[in-house]
Amino acid sequence: MPTPIPAQPYPYPLPATGLALIIIDMQRDFIEPGGFGDALGNDVSLLRSIIPNVKALQEAFRRYGLPIFQTVEGHLPDLSDCPPSKRDRGHGSLKIGDRGPMGRILVLGEPGNAIIPELAPLPHELIIPKPGKGAFYATDLEAHLKAQGITHLIVTGVTTEVCVQTTMREANDRGYECLLVEDATESYFPAFKQATLEMVRAQDGIIGWTGFTEPLLSALALQYKAPAVV
Repeated sequence: MPTPIPAQPYPYPLPATGLALIIIDMQRDFIEPGGFGDALGNDVSLLRSIIPNVKALQEAFRRYGLPIFQTVEGHLPDLSDCPPSKRDRGHGSLKIGDRGPMGRILVLGEPGNAIIPELAPLPHELIIPKPGKGAFYATDLEAHLKAQGITHLIVTGVTTEVCVQTTMREANDRGYECLLVEDATESYFPAFKQATLEMVRAQDGIIGWTGFTEPLLSALALQYKAPAVV
């Protein structure tokens, strides 16, 4: 039987099976001082504030043997998967593929494209490179979810109103039941984060649920047991 977790607009049904954690774009260029986000004039400390909660969820999912997927937004070195509309839009001094403080911006394999050390994946944990904002577009994420029988997603990461929200909307259209963890997602713009949370849970959960880390951790402890140590 599902374990209900306090959430909005009503309790989220934590399933006995079919649950996975998705960590969106916790990469150095967005999170660390000196990265691309910082170079654009954003306050990266806002994003860094969620690291402890994301880490706590990551450790809990590992403890209970539950799947974890991390995404990184990035492009091939020749930018063949980056449409001109994405690269050329805006008037910033740095664009995708340009060399920035942490290597070429949003290019796979560059130092800035790496996941922050605090959330480094284990060897068996999948990293999903994505050329767009959503984690399903032009990726094999859905194939992995189907292969593992995943039906429910716990969603974390950055930024709330862009890649996180896009991923939740994509997941909702594919039939996944999603809980966005409010204190494990963040934006450079607090008002944008708040608006996204309200949009997700509006109209009785039109996109999904929102909740918090501690109730989720408590529910995980009730619903699952850590594998026996041999």
